Amino acid sequence: MSIQLDWSNEQQKMEIPDSWIVKLEQLLQLAAEAEGVTEGEVSLTFTDDEEIHQLNREYRGIDRPTDVLSFAMQEDGTEELDIIFEVESENESDPISGMLGDIIISVETAAAQSEEYGHSLEREIGFLFVHGFLHLIGYDHQDDAAEAEMTAKQEAILQQAGLSR
Repeated sequence: MSIQLDWSNEQQKMEIPDSWIVKLEQLLQLAAEAEGVTEGEVSLTFTDDEEIHQLNREYRGIDRPTDVLSFAMQEDGTEELDIIFEVESENESDPISGMLGDIIISVETAAAQSEEYGHSLEREIGFLFVHGFLHLIGYDHQDDAAEAEMTAKQEAILQQAGLSR
């Protein structure tokens, strides 16, 4: 197995070009390679502000839309719910063991941010995707040092993929 991207487009306001999916797959490969992740699956969903607002309120207790949410399947945090999976036979494999997690991106917020920062929407979505991936594998930005580390990693991956500012 290798690192895989599974994606869906739940928002109906904008078609996601195939070329962007190819770029996101490239970003996933580059980020995984940089972090030594050789196997796993990432689920990516494009949504709108209304849906991400609901998710942000429900799962983070923050009552406003956000740009990206990440839900890691492999976290060991004490606040995370335990996932219990029973294999029915010895020949069946655990279908979630290779799942790294879900990344949800609000295309509406990404579009507004791309205008604010003066770069393309493709670059903003790429940035949010890499940011979400780093969260899935355990990175966070709880303090200035951790945020600087994440930002440096994100920018290096985006530059490799030709999505620099």
